[in-house]
Amino acid sequence: MKIKQHVCSAILIASISSYTAQDTQDFSYTFTPRIELTETSVKSQDRTGTCWSYSASSFLESEAARISGHVVDLSEMATVRYTYPLKAEMYIRLQGKHQFSAGSLAHDVINAASGWGLVPQNVYTGLKDGETVHDHDAMDKALKAAVDSILTKPSGKIDLYWMKGIDEILDEHIGVAPVDFVYEGETYTPETFRDYLGIDPYSYINITSFTHHPFGKKFILEIPDNFSRGEFFNVPIDEMQRVVEGALSAGYTVAWDADVSEKGFSFSHGVALLPAKGEEEKLWKEEIVEEVVTQESRQIGFENQTTTDDHLMHITGLATDQSGNKYFIIKNSWGQNNPYGGHQYISMAYFRAKTIAILVNNEAVARAFQGK
Repeated sequence: MKIKQHVCSAILIASISSYTAQDTQDFSYTFTPRIELTETSVKSQDRTGTCWSYSASSFLESEAARISGHVVDLSEMATVRYTYPLKAEMYIRLQGKHQFSAGSLAHDVINAASGWGLVPQNVYTGLKDGETVHDHDAMDKALKAAVDSILTKPSGKIDLYWMKGIDEILDEHIGVAPVDFVYEGETYTPETFRDYLGIDPYSYINITSFTHHPFGKKFILEIPDNFSRGEFFNVPIDEMQRVVEGALSAGYTVAWDADVSEKGFSFSHGVALLPAKGEEEKLWKEEIVEEVVTQESRQIGFENQTTTDDHLMHITGLATDQSGNKYFIIKNSWGQNNPYGGHQYISMAYFRAKTIAILVNNEAVARAFQGK
């Protein structure tokens, strides 16, 4: 039986993102980039469950470069600082009958940009003096203990000012979010900096593809990290793939939520493949035949929970392999220590089977279907 682990919410350990000579495959796939869009450098989320912020912040960095020409390193932890109190509020309002963890989704970064704004990395790092690596283990445990303590109602009722304790924990571990700051000689607030970059939070849409809801309509996707109850527009898998390919062709990158716990998803090899039955043992030894993924087979994976919401990444390009097969190029947040500097090549079969959802600019969706 396959044991699932929520990769993004787990504390990342060095072995996940290390690449050594022992990991080198006998058969080397040869990739030729066809589309490579503007992106900032690959980061590491270190020992945190904040892939959602790293992926969507990277996505907004590419959006800013496309829209306004401003290339900026955004603070992932500023979005985390804004989002955690919202997660705590939902947990308290639902009397603990809700997930409270490090995980969230790409639209929570959009929500933060809308409700608060954006700031550069050099303004807010989320690191204390002397720290060089993010490690949220102690903070996450302290926050969970705090919200659970609030729900015990020591005085017989919940203290209306309980949020003060959550803010104090966050301030202690990752710092106080800035009210204003100076960037390249100009003073901004998080809101005005967002506008300076040209980011309009209302320009983005979540898209998914599952048959337990009707196509052509929105629904609240039933995954634990959707704490903010974001809506997703439902389309057939062929259309979702067409949206991503069309978006890339038109110059738009895409935020990607997927299951990465499959044997064929290898950061150390920099590739994600979906072996057909009987092909698994050939992985990294020779070129394999992949599964033919249908809407039905994709749905079965979601229903039996062998396809789950594990990790969020950033699709920045398109490539082909030595046989002409297409791959999406993704930017991961596990550091740069793999053959492609932290990038991976995702086969179309893997994408079709293991994608949970994408986040994309509305204009990109329209362009993808022009002339359909």
